[in-house]
Amino acid sequence: MPKTIFVDTSRCTACRGCQIACKEWHELPANKTTQYKWGSHQNPQDLNANNYKLVRFNEHLEDGKVHWNFFPDQCRHCELAACKEMGDIYIEEAIIKDEETGAVIFTEKTKGFTKEQFEEIKDACPYNIPRRNEETGLMAKCTMCNDRIHNGLVPACVKVCPTGAMQFGERSDMLKLANSRLATLKKKYPKARLADPDEVNVIYLLIDEPENYHEFSVAQATVGPMSKKQFLATLARPFKALKA
Repeated sequence: MPKTIFVDTSRCTACRGCQIACKEWHELPANKTTQYKWGSHQNPQDLNANNYKLVRFNEHLEDGKVHWNFFPDQCRHCELAACKEMGDIYIEEAIIKDEETGAVIFTEKTKGFTKEQFEEIKDACPYNIPRRNEETGLMAKCTMCNDRIHNGLVPACVKVCPTGAMQFGERSDMLKLANSRLATLKKKYPKARLADPDEVNVIYLLIDEPENYHEFSVAQATVGPMSKKQFLATLARPFKALKA
């Protein structure tokens, strides 16, 4: 059974330790950031080829009070990885799935995708995760620290989380923990929910409406998570490329 990261947003303080640990482990270069004309403590403004993880800040007014929601955004390592299914149409095994860990990995072969093909792959992702290094052409995102897992270590982001907002383990164990926490938090936060737990291997517990975290906090599909049938229906779009 694959591994799973469970993210309890009720315990996230936006310390951004996970974001920094991710950059350090993957030796990713710094981005030039600014708050000028941006007006948010969130930095950088979005995921990019040098930021696989980003703690998103959402400030909104409700019942006359300001509420802060924090969302440590990253690849969800989907059970059915739309990016891989779409990528395989153009270059097989450019995107792979480690069946032992559940990690979905972008390989060196991804630089063989054209910009147009990359956009098709990005559009297939219901969480808007894939990014591309414009200089090298390589696609980039969270790896679930697959190398660490295979060496008996937990992902770097989980290792440094000071509040226990992030937990890591066997999928069955994380689902039990997620459902237990959900039952507890429902008593205080009636809007609490798990974000697409049957579809992904990075499961978020939200205590507010999904849109009060991030536009892509849950799968972007017509109804609920993108089903296999819904996803396969989208594959007809690029098939004309195979006949070109």
